[in-house]
Amino acid sequence: MATERHRTRTASGKTRFDDIYDQPDPRSYFRTLAPFEYEIPHHAQAVFRRTRELRSQSLGGVGPVTVLDLCCSYGINAALLNHDLTLADLYAHYTCEETAGLSQPELIEHDKEFYASRRRADATPVIGLDTAENATRYALDVGLLDEAYAENLERHPPSSALRRAVARTGLITVTGGIGYISHRTFDALLDCARLPVWVSAFVLRTVPYQRISTTLATHGLTTVTDASRTYPQRLFTSSDERRDAVRQVILAGEDPTGFESEGRYHTRLHESRPRSD
Repeated sequence: MATERHRTRTASGKTRFDDIYDQPDPRSYFRTLAPFEYEIPHHAQAVFRRTRELRSQSLGGVGPVTVLDLCCSYGINAALLNHDLTLADLYAHYTCEETAGLSQPELIEHDKEFYASRRRADATPVIGLDTAENATRYALDVGLLDEAYAENLERHPPSSALRRAVARTGLITVTGGIGYISHRTFDALLDCARLPVWVSAFVLRTVPYQRISTTLATHGLTTVTDASRTYPQRLFTSSDERRDAVRQVILAGEDPTGFESEGRYHTRLHESRPRSD
């Protein structure tokens, strides 16, 4: 198990990594999370690509599907969705000696070329939403996001610009944000929707999702949970974090045996769509 380094914990016992979420670029993020084998964007990559294709088919294949990535951070999901890259490639890129020696402006110029040269033919517009202004600005500057909004919908209504962006959205994705955002964010977003919106969410088994799925239902979306498997997120940082996670999973009615008990957070995939889809 990786070792925790003087980090505080949330009320639920989860280690806080607040210091890496809003840096001018992702290097500290990847260096810090590498020992904990943070991997959920890797598992989401194929799921989001497949869901995007299905969403396009449901719209008759007319034009690209605009994706809104919640808690988008440095645009990692957008990088994996729209580029011929793996999460392992991103870890290698941001922890290597070459990028370590670059200034932040130099890294941005370097990354513009890095991503542009790996852009997929089926790339689609991605809108990023996160409270981390530095992180979203980086993702916008290097071309991972087409639009970026540093807004907190838990506390404030969406801006008029974000409302217009959501009106064009066909698919909402999220990998690491549930627990930091609640039903309030989804309610605010879906109030702005003009297309039938699909939601694809990876959620830790320690975090309740029922309130969000209920809110989605009020907007006409039916949620189906993939009970056939779990998707690992990262190693626990300490025995205390594992103990608290195991307790929460049991309280949620899940069995941690072979999953959280073995030293990693695990997620479930929740897919929400209009009943007609």
